[in-house]
Amino acid sequence: MPIRLHRKRPAAWSIRKAGIKHGWAVPLWAFEWFWEWIAYILSNWSFLEVLEYLGSFSILIAVVFYFSESGDRLKQKHYQAWQVINTAQGKGGSGGRIEALQELNADGVPLVGVDVSGAFLQGVRLERARLLRSNLNSADLRDSDFGYADFSDADLRFANFRQSNLLHANFHRASLEDADLWGADLNNADFSGATLTNADLRFANLANIRWHDARALKNSNIYGVKNAPEGFLPWALQHGAVQSESDSPAQPAP
Repeated sequence: MPIRLHRKRPAAWSIRKAGIKHGWAVPLWAFEWFWEWIAYILSNWSFLEVLEYLGSFSILIAVVFYFSESGDRLKQKHYQAWQVINTAQGKGGSGGRIEALQELNADGVPLVGVDVSGAFLQGVRLERARLLRSNLNSADLRDSDFGYADFSDADLRFANFRQSNLLHANFHRASLEDADLWGADLNNADFSGATLTNADLRFANLANIRWHDARALKNSNIYGVKNAPEGFLPWALQHGAVQSESDSPAQPAP
């Protein structure tokens, strides 16, 4: 904030000139003396003081408006993010959707019903995302973070979750047919009512998963799964799961 100093009246030129020892310096001191008078006059001009107050007041008004309009700016930011997602719907590639999804999720916006089917979203970070009834069919989601995400009733068919973090994910009634969960961390995931037909669960971490109410596991590949809960493996095999090291698992014995 500017501070105005009320200056003292400059000495008369005759007095100032008398104190100059060298003649060549007289023009320089005259120039300085002239501007001292200008500064003295302006420092006592009340109009300039009023202008300073008005300038400070305008800054205060700008700050107030900035914060009062923060809600509108946030809405505009969310609108633009949704526009990016919806415009790229049904197309391959990312198309800016990774950043848009992460931005919305970071602001606590539910992603219920979002359609990113077939999108390339490798490495997306959507921890605790609310993805109920979303469509991630055939999306590439490798090496992503969906810890504590809610996929209830979501379409995850053919989705690629290889080596992704799905810690505490909720797959309640989700469609996971032909989903690739190779090496994924499914610790504490809930598969109640989920369909896992033809899903690839090889080397996935199944510690503490909820599996008793899973709807279908026919041809799901559970080769090399880690930390499987007690009783899961025989139950899964009994319900049509297979154990095959290859990408094309052999059919279960009749």
